[in-house]
Amino acid sequence: MRDAAARWVQHYITAWGSNEPDDIRALFTEDAVYFTSPDEAEPWRGREQIVERWLAARDEPGDWTFEWKLLAVDGGRAFVQGLTTYQGDHRSYDNLWIIQLSADGRASSFTEWYMPRK
Repeated sequence: MRDAAARWVQHYITAWGSNEPDDIRALFTEDAVYFTSPDEAEPWRGREQIVERWLAARDEPGDWTFEWKLLAVDGGRAFVQGLTTYQGDHRSYDNLWIIQLSADGRASSFTEWYMPRK
């Protein structure tokens, strides 16, 4: 499962950089939920809403870098620590992702937390 989780993160980074709807769709099951601010907002529900909302809030290619490491895998759940740095204004965020992977390697649930670095 560690290999599947690492592949998923690599595909996520590809989709983040391309903003291609098919790249985004390939990450998620049909009924997936994507929590962008789990304590503040309703999740994006379903693959098509995930694509729509992703593109509405997208980052432009080349505007960011992302460093990450896979912290742990428990069954189909993966835990990822990351660092996102934006180029123009030098904002940086520490990230924690929890990804629930289905048997086919797509995410049925994705939760992200991000905290600004000072």
